[in-house]
Amino acid sequence: MADEKREIILHVTIPEGVEVRIERGKVKVSGPRGELERELWHPGLKIEKSDGKVIIRSEIARKKLKAMAGTFASHINNMITGVSEGFFYRLKAVHAHFPLQVSVSKDGKNVIISNFLGERKPRVAKLMDGVKVEIKGSEILVTGINKEAVGQSAANIEQTTRIKGYDPRVFQDGIYLVEKGVGTG
Repeated sequence: MADEKREIILHVTIPEGVEVRIERGKVKVSGPRGELERELWHPGLKIEKSDGKVIIRSEIARKKLKAMAGTFASHINNMITGVSEGFFYRLKAVHAHFPLQVSVSKDGKNVIISNFLGERKPRVAKLMDGVKVEIKGSEILVTGINKEAVGQSAANIEQTTRIKGYDPRVFQDGIYLVEKGVGTG
């Protein structure tokens, strides 16, 4: 049993209209919505492309390598989903006493939240590259092709309106995540 050679092999199917290129540890995925590039390298793991599939392979069957191979497969799958369909996060602005105003800066890199709890100075949430924000009334829609960038931008907006030092059961003003998913929302 100890001499028996095992290996880890994971497959990610490439759909039509999506192109995957693998060069020296970098995985480039391009599709109808754009192009994503990510460095995926770990000692003991090999990423190859053949027959319309991305194959993540390791000659040694260890727990940590299996976990890392699964992580790589998830990253590649998210990149494929992003360039073909995209991701969205829907947030809702809630206020009790002071009506807050939400707007996107002229350069599109920040979300500005004014009059939050009657504060004079506006709060600013940073947006990641490649993320678009649409504001319709009290609804905020964050969209993009990079899942991590869209999620981080939505988290930045949500965390900007976090209230410190007050009872959250009483002071429920803020911007909260309502829905997230695949597509344009």
